[in-house]
Amino acid sequence: MKEGNIVSHTGALQWGVGQVLAVSDAMVTIRFSDGKERKIAASHFGILRPADKALYVPPVAAVPENPERPAARKAAKKK
Repeated sequence: MKEGNIVSHTGALQWGVGQVLAVSDAMVTIRFSDGKERKIAASHFGILRPADKALYVPPVAAVPENPERPAARKAAKKK
């Protein structure tokens, strides 16, 4: 198990395929295609399986709900 690996969780296939973000002796952090990051304890590494990189779909970045207009930012900078 190392950063960058693409894996699936055999007990939660609905999460989709995930990319390993961080690994420690105690756990691994994975961002799954459903958009959520999950921490999996080392004792559960056995339920993670390597997955095809082509199956990993990175989650869509969240769009800010109220993005500032460029003119508003310029006005704020002048103050």
